[in-house]
Amino acid sequence: MLSSLKKINILSILAIIFFCLVAGWQLSAWSLEPIPERFQAGRETYLESCSSCHIAIPPEVMPTETWRKILEKPQNHYGTSVNLVSLNQILIWQYMKYYSRPLNQDEQVPQHLDESRYFKALHPAIPLPEPLTLKTCIICHPSANSFDFRDLSNQWQ
Repeated sequence: MLSSLKKINILSILAIIFFCLVAGWQLSAWSLEPIPERFQAGRETYLESCSSCHIAIPPEVMPTETWRKILEKPQNHYGTSVNLVSLNQILIWQYMKYYSRPLNQDEQVPQHLDESRYFKALHPAIPLPEPLTLKTCIICHPSANSFDFRDLSNQWQ
């Protein structure tokens, strides 16, 4: 009788371990924060529209006001003109507004990454290349072209 209890305990422990491994594997396949369905079209439109010319950066690294300025005048996008259909602007704006962050009351609207306090907070004490451009992100984030900024180069592992 004692040996059958031991077998049940061992089987229970093995079942729990198996469940945890399977659950962990499933969770690792998802992003840490799944995009709600109402913002998925905006995210996809953003990635399609912006990553054709440069690395699309996560909305969180620039404040909402920066994104607003960019989307209000796409014909004046850092010296180039971007053709965005109004519907695409609206979709992208809804996504950016939800995932970006507010400015402090007296804070200047940053125009570039190295002016953003959010970008600086995400890169504390990291020697950034100069000049810092969207194309230099790939130095530390080799999967940045795939909008994956969690994967880091060996230098930062």
